[in-house]
Amino acid sequence: MNEVRIQAGRATLDGNLTIVDGATALVLFAHGSGSGRHSPRNQFVARTLNKAGLATLLFDLLTPDEELIDVRTAELRFNIGLLAERLVHATRWAEKEQQTRDLRIGYFGSSTGGAAALVAAAEIPQDVGAVVSRGGRPDLAGEALPKVQAPTLLIVGGNDDIVIELNEQARDQMRCEVKLEIVPGATHLFEEPGALERVAQLASDWFSLHAAAK
Repeated sequence: MNEVRIQAGRATLDGNLTIVDGATALVLFAHGSGSGRHSPRNQFVARTLNKAGLATLLFDLLTPDEELIDVRTAELRFNIGLLAERLVHATRWAEKEQQTRDLRIGYFGSSTGGAAALVAAAEIPQDVGAVVSRGGRPDLAGEALPKVQAPTLLIVGGNDDIVIELNEQARDQMRCEVKLEIVPGATHLFEEPGALERVAQLASDWFSLHAAAK
């Protein structure tokens, strides 16, 4: 794993890049606020993707100063435009770096990061091969939803009723290949035994099929 710094306009974002032998795709993680590259859940999913031969980039969408503001105000975590812009910057960074420039791009978004991933995918459709949203708020992607071209997997916990409904509404607005996968008995953070393992396996299979194989 390499620690990297990504220039995103005036902001500098910290990230952890893991390249595995033979990888043909790189999955960028877009987290909700308070859940960055150090999140145990995101790291667990990333390790599963690495074992499946996928490279990963976990990075913080907000700078440390922005994170402090957001902890107090919760305003930045819902600034989907800002989060998507950061994701596009990270994508452009990966496309220029020698060790990642030949890899296909996938996005793994959670919470509001799910919406950011879809907005970014709609903005640069030629660059993004697949999107996975975990317990995400794809509804917050709004007008971007019909413009997404990347095959998209929406994963929601079976006991996360409101979020299921919001994901169904988002799915119905999308025109690309899209699948809603409900993990039985799981709540929003997938903390139940075996729930996160299921998320990681579903994501791994989706990226292997749609991003790595192209």
